[in-house]
Amino acid sequence: MTTTTLPAPSPLGRLVRAIPIVGRVIRDVEREVDSVYYLLTIFVTAVVLAVQTWGLPALVLTALALVPVMFILLVILARP
Repeated sequence: MTTTTLPAPSPLGRLVRAIPIVGRVIRDVEREVDSVYYLLTIFVTAVVLAVQTWGLPALVLTALALVPVMFILLVILARP
């Protein structure tokens, strides 16, 4: 089995990894890629609970926040 070394993170990457919750999630995803599915499950559960609590405004704000993400995803997929 071969081991691969990851390149040293940039100063911005080190700064993001220093944030307590975000850094822990990033390090966990780097170690095990399958944890992305757990993050997606947690996100969907949080959206469902927010919609149950606050109704349609929570769903609208979630959709509005995801517009840039979907735009970038579509641009990446449309590249030749």
